[in-house]
Order: sequence, then structure tokens, then C-alpha cells
Amino acid sequence: MQGSAARAAVLGSGDGLLTNISLVLGVAGASTNGGAVRIAGVAGMLAGAFSMAAGELVSVKAHDELVQHEIDVERAELADDPAGEQRELAAMYRARGVAAKDADTVARILMATPEVALDTHVRLELGVDPDSAGSSRQAAAVSFFGFSLGAILPLLPWFFIGGPTAVLISIVIGASAAVARGAAIGFFSGQGVWRTAARQLLAATIAASVTYGVGHLLGPGAKGA
Repeated sequence: MQGSAARAAVLGSGDGLLTNISLVLGVAGASTNGGAVRIAGVAGMLAGAFSMAAGELVSVKAHDELVQHEIDVERAELADDPAGEQRELAAMYRARGVAAKDADTVARILMATPEVALDTHVRLELGVDPDSAGSSRQAAAVSFFGFSLGAILPLLPWFFIGGPTAVLISIVIGASAAVARGAAIGFFSGQGVWRTAARQLLAATIAASVTYGVGHLLGPGAKGA
């Protein structure tokens, strides 16, 4: 999977979980009626999934277009002033500790092949990997399904039951999913499983607690309602 799609999957699932556990418990704080929670949860899942997908589609597409524009500019400069670009390439190698004579030799060899010269300039001068362009459609699709997967988890019990039992099961599912996601991030990033798991759980707990409290205070049973 390309980097943009993997990023979209991770962010999408996390955002879906955090968004819908907060939304579900916020509505449940006002009313544990299963129908109301289901409608709010499904609406939140779809709205968030489409929003995430659209955001990924636009951002990845814009990034790829910007990178392609920079590559086109570099290609034009190589065609207009190959000698100057060769000196520039040699200077970049010298800046990286290569001896002046060797840097000139390497630059001359690389500049002999236009596509190799372009690839080298793009990587060294622009800091861009020309082969790393992501698929905006793939990122959007992965983001949509990632968000939906994360969002559906705390909503599952409300398709079968309601009341305080459904609230408790949503909390257990949401907390378990937050811990699992945090542990996975910690494992793959090398940041420590327990640290990232605790961080994810804390974020989910704060968000869900605040929305549940607000829902309870503003719900039908609130004073003056």
C-alpha cells in the first residue's frame, strides 16, 4: 500500500472511532433510546467518512500536482542551462562531503543521461522522491472505509439493544479499540506500546466523557427542558 493510503487508513480509523464514540455517548447522555442513537451514529459515520474521503482526495491530488509542477520546472531548467545545472549538482555533492574533483566527475556522469540527471536533481535539490506519488482515489477510498470501520465499532450494540447496557458495551468497545489502535501505532513506530495505547485511551476517554456530560446536561431530563 502506498504511503498516502496507509496514512489515510490510520488517520481515518482513529478519527472514526473518536468521532463516533463521542457522538454515540453524547446522544446517549441525553437519551438512551436506541433509535435516536442509531440515527445519530449512522449519520455521523457517513458524514465523517465522506468528509475524510473528500479531504484526502483534494489534499493528495494537490500535493501530487505541486510535486509534478516542481519536476516540470526542474526539467525545463536542465534543458535550458545544462552546464549551470551540472555545476549546481557538483556543488550539492561537495556540500555533502564529496571531494571537489570527485563531485565534478559524478555530476558530469549523471548529467550525461537526461532522465538520470532529472531524477538526481529532484531528489537532491527538491527533496522529492519522484516515484512516491500517491493515488488520490486510493487514499480517499481507504480513508472512507477506515473511518467507517472505526465509527461503526461503538455503534454496534445499538443495532441490537438500547439503554444503559448498550452504553456500557459502547464504552468497552470504544476503549478496547482505542487501546488496540494505540498499541499498534506504538509497535510499528517504536514509540512504546503502552505509552501510545494509554495516550489513545486518554484521548478517547476525555472526548467521550465531555460529550456524554454535555448530552446529559442538555437532554430532555435537564432542568428547564
